[in-house]
Amino acid sequence: MPRQNRGEVWLVDLGMVAKVRPCLVISTPARLQDRALVTVVTHTTSTRGSRFEIPIKTRFLDTGAFDAQSLVTVSEAKFLRKLGNLQPEQLSAVEDAVRQWLKL
Repeated sequence: MPRQNRGEVWLVDLGMVAKVRPCLVISTPARLQDRALVTVVTHTTSTRGSRFEIPIKTRFLDTGAFDAQSLVTVSEAKFLRKLGNLQPEQLSAVEDAVRQWLKL
């Protein structure tokens, strides 16, 4: 399985409750001595109009938004397949929302 890189969108198995859904990789790649974990922002098609939901239009995603309040750290083994890459300005918009949510 290829490594997951920041800015990539992957289909990830988040378990029975959260299901399989697109997720944006926001962590840096793990080194050999690190745990094989990746932090992602989940994509939802059930938006609520929250200021932390960032709508992104791409050819590989259904209409919806990345939810900066839904940060998840998962094992690399849960990544099923790569869907595509966000443009730098799209990634930046999601990063800004995450920083705002975490007050960083």
